[in-house]
Amino acid sequence: MPLTSSSIRRRQVDISPALRDAAIPEVLKRVYAGRGIQSPQELALTLDQLLPPDGLKGIADAAALLADAVEGDARVLIVGDFDADGATSCAMAISVLREMGLREVGYLVPNRFEFGYGLTPEIVDLAAAQTPDLIVTVDNGISSIEGVAAAQALGISVLVTDHHLPGEELPGAEGIVNPNQHGCAFASKSLAGVGVMFYVLSALRAELRQRGWFSTEGITEPNLGDALDLVALGTVADVVPLDRNNRILVAAGLARIRSGRARPGVEALFEVAGRDYRQATATDLGFIVGPRLNAAGRLDDMSIGIECLLAESSMEARERAETLHRLNRERRDIEQTMEQDALKQLASLSFDSAELPFAMTLYDPDWHQGVIGILASRVRERIHRPTVVFAETGDEILKGSGRSIQGLHLRDALDQVATRYPGLLHKFGGHAMAAGLTLAKSDLPRFTAALEQVVADALEQVPPVPVDDSDGGLSPGDFSLALADELSRGGPWGQHFPEPTFDGAFSVLRHRIVGEKHLKLTLVKEDAEIEAIAFNIDVDAWVEAPPSEIHALFRLDVNEYRGARTLQLVIQSFWRL
Repeated sequence: MPLTSSSIRRRQVDISPALRDAAIPEVLKRVYAGRGIQSPQELALTLDQLLPPDGLKGIADAAALLADAVEGDARVLIVGDFDADGATSCAMAISVLREMGLREVGYLVPNRFEFGYGLTPEIVDLAAAQTPDLIVTVDNGISSIEGVAAAQALGISVLVTDHHLPGEELPGAEGIVNPNQHGCAFASKSLAGVGVMFYVLSALRAELRQRGWFSTEGITEPNLGDALDLVALGTVADVVPLDRNNRILVAAGLARIRSGRARPGVEALFEVAGRDYRQATATDLGFIVGPRLNAAGRLDDMSIGIECLLAESSMEARERAETLHRLNRERRDIEQTMEQDALKQLASLSFDSAELPFAMTLYDPDWHQGVIGILASRVRERIHRPTVVFAETGDEILKGSGRSIQGLHLRDALDQVATRYPGLLHKFGGHAMAAGLTLAKSDLPRFTAALEQVVADALEQVPPVPVDDSDGGLSPGDFSLALADELSRGGPWGQHFPEPTFDGAFSVLRHRIVGEKHLKLTLVKEDAEIEAIAFNIDVDAWVEAPPSEIHALFRLDVNEYRGARTLQLVIQSFWRL
């Protein structure tokens, strides 16, 4: 069970007159209002509603730089990142640039265990062996000041495309496209790396069209809609906020996947997971497909994932996807062992939930550095504290991966640590909710104390209390397959546009344990029986004293079994009554 208790907070909504008059279910109106939707027009997720590319600072220069490379038959090297966002960005850049007529385009992804993140001077040395004329970073590069300088010293131009938060100094690249760089007026600051590259390729296509390249060379203009399956996958897997612009991109990508027009690699990743891509949802991208792609970068080499996405035949894609599926199983096994170790560490600490520190750091010399980010998420979920988990990288250096809570910007907190204690952090970077760093092993106690103080100051010395948001209660008639389908179609749901959740009291009619740690329930609400499932429960506590009544936070789901579709509640948390 979590070390902290939580409470339910029902969203306070004010449904606008325009939304109230819309022809959508009343429950969905309430849900949309709770996410800031005021007008039905905001629910239009067609591609013509996308923000235009020219709002991105530096995109015209980037398009010109790439167009010169295409026309000049230059050798271009894509330098990516080792996660799903980086892999989708890389695969999209390579495939689309080839369609535009660029003959020599390759890629290089740093192995996280040897080189770490970004365009470092060491990665430039590796890149130089391929003698590129232009390096294009995807999902990285905004902090690669030394790496960009090293490339330019070798006569290699650099175009940085990234979405991470920049530092005070920017690299001196020939071009930079990042919605979060100073002076960029682009209205959506939440683009993933794959979204940024999608916009760059859109601008490049327009530039080449203006130059008459396609007509002169007899090349059919690429349909960038073909890349939207990758954009949707990378966007959801990177857990960026689904503002309207990102929802448009994800909705279009999901529509493409469901219609059978995704690339073979994406379909193969659904198939090896036992999922029907024709029923694809954003949840599938985030929790089924994304983790299998990420497993390559966590345990091996992300080139396996990129090659899966670049596969042109179903046979080749299936082979690559099977490898990713196997790596994901290995990742789960490693993660479970590490989580057990972490729980033992937490149990050995001499404080209860009321005495938890403001921030938690955990370290074990045997932990796998490719899985520490997932472990940080698991611990954060249990204790509701910003958590940084460390693993060894060799040479007495620790690599840390952190996850935060709402209200605490983790990257800014690390910046405060670095400012107060110069030299303590070797490197750091990231987002509000996730960040990474390296430091000397001997400095771990000092970092733990420093982070604790910085987080306590940021939270004004008030310990954070987890709160679960609910869209309210449901009437007996709302527990229907029809409403579950309406809510599913009402997305895409995701970060900052969360899937609808509700709460209410139920009687427990029957229960049984399935899969060793999951609970199947038959609940009763005003004489109506409703099937439900709760994942990863404390089995011992339930078996010892099963409650007859519960108050649950849940979402409506559709259970499909042997061709039959039935309503099922997925319980996120519950309390005894």
